[in-house]
Amino acid sequence: MAHTNYLERREQIETYFDRTAAQAWERLTSNAPVGRIRATVRAGRDQMRGTLLSWLPQDMRGLRLLDAGCGTGALAMEAAARGAEVVAIDLSPTLVQLARERHQSLPVQGRGGSIHFTSGDMLDESLGHFDHVVAMDSLIHYDTPDIVAALERLSLRTRGSLLFTFAPRTPLLAAMHSVGRLFPRSDRSPALTPVAQPRLRQGLAGSIGVGGWREGRSLRVASGFYTSQAWEWTQ
Repeated sequence: MAHTNYLERREQIETYFDRTAAQAWERLTSNAPVGRIRATVRAGRDQMRGTLLSWLPQDMRGLRLLDAGCGTGALAMEAAARGAEVVAIDLSPTLVQLARERHQSLPVQGRGGSIHFTSGDMLDESLGHFDHVVAMDSLIHYDTPDIVAALERLSLRTRGSLLFTFAPRTPLLAAMHSVGRLFPRSDRSPALTPVAQPRLRQGLAGSIGVGGWREGRSLRVASGFYTSQAWEWTQ
């Protein structure tokens, strides 16, 4: 059973991205002009997506990928172009529908992969088993125990690699987290939860590490108001 904190946080995130921020994310993830601050976030997200994709096989024919927290679908579409059978899931039905529409508007290309878009919980066991799981910026709102628990559940249904990002604990992010608490609750987005990598490593070593998973590459992307740490764990 999912951790109570995870369930509560999931509800906050779903409400925010599906009702409050959908239009902003539609613009951010398009080619439309944005302000200076959002431009740094867009550039950081593009770099992070490119990093995670570079850790996946170039030829993904016959492989099944879970895009956990797919947003508007950019990573899922890249993976499908490599031939992957992609399950792209997000808590926000609005963003999933936008992703579906963007995918349908593209010409058929690549190695014949496919995408099944759906909204819901990325930990839903009915989604099946996968060769690779990518969770780009979909765990950054959770604390260390919930991240460990989520990755442990995903690891039980994954054969190859878990690629995920977390908000690294840095002085800047800690300051931004504190300042965010000063805003009225109604004006806040779900706050990032800065995580110390050594503590997260210890938690993962004691959970998925026992099952034979080992840590691989790790890379921090910092672009203006975007800071996120990518981490690879493999079988």
